[in-house]
Amino acid sequence: MNREERITKVKTALLSMQRLSWEQGVAAQAFLESNETEIAILMAKDAVVRQSNDGRLAQIGETWGITDPAANGETVIYAAKVTGDPNLKNAADKMLEFLLNKASKTEDGTLCHFDGGQQIWVDSFYMAPPFLAAAGEYKEAVKQIEGFRRRLWNPEKRLYSHMWDEGKNEFARKDFWGVGNGWAAAGTVRVINILPDSMKEYKEQLIGYLRNGIEGCLAYLREDGLFHNVIDNPHTFVETNLSQMLSYSIYRAVKNGWLERNFLSIADKMREAVYKKVDEFGLVQGVCGSPHFDHSGTAAEGQAFFLLMEAAQKDLVGYI
Repeated sequence: MNREERITKVKTALLSMQRLSWEQGVAAQAFLESNETEIAILMAKDAVVRQSNDGRLAQIGETWGITDPAANGETVIYAAKVTGDPNLKNAADKMLEFLLNKASKTEDGTLCHFDGGQQIWVDSFYMAPPFLAAAGEYKEAVKQIEGFRRRLWNPEKRLYSHMWDEGKNEFARKDFWGVGNGWAAAGTVRVINILPDSMKEYKEQLIGYLRNGIEGCLAYLREDGLFHNVIDNPHTFVETNLSQMLSYSIYRAVKNGWLERNFLSIADKMREAVYKKVDEFGLVQGVCGSPHFDHSGTAAEGQAFFLLMEAAQKDLVGYI
């Protein structure tokens, strides 16, 4: 099976999967960056079909997420511009209104991850700030990244913990979850890319965060190009998705001049390791598996990040 055939199979497998709000969002982003714009628009439209009255997009199954639904926002904004459909624009505006004025936040205005608690999750780096930036709320996007980072970043390890409980003033899960650090890297990349050049100081600050996070992860890269599920714990299972997420982030960062080209050999090593995990049906095996993400398995987000990685690598090759 050549690379193009493998990519097609990964796409087909992704489309076959049931998807919760953030999974719908990251899948739509993957198709958009892969220039499959019609599929991306269709996915955005369905996210709007399932929009709740308070503005949260793609509400199906678990509907308590605050930041997860916003992962759909970038593609809905794109679809609104391309189609001129006022219903899509209105849907994006409602999602933005929810984050700005309705969502649960801490005292300093940092978004909580879900209803009914004051927990901050590293996942939120990817879900909310890129949409806020795409909607023109640039400073709010940076503010959210700063709020997440204050609570979750460990400067000694140069890694992010998974969950902070603001009400209890303690970690709900201190582990340095691999995919969580991937969410942080990829989300930061998306925000940097959207911020206008007039916000150079903010962009440089975020580039520093990105570099530190990537280097912190790479210190634990295995010889086979993969990581453990908890990055610094070799007793946890070997996981595939972080390598995809970091490869995506590195390819984008090198193309934009945020990282040096010597990072590319590491990204290529991780990408090759990922290719070995794609089975005959196009399923990316060994990612944090649905539905609870506590075991080695398959997941829509794992499929999507394979496609995002490939899109970023293709763009880079075309650039250099």
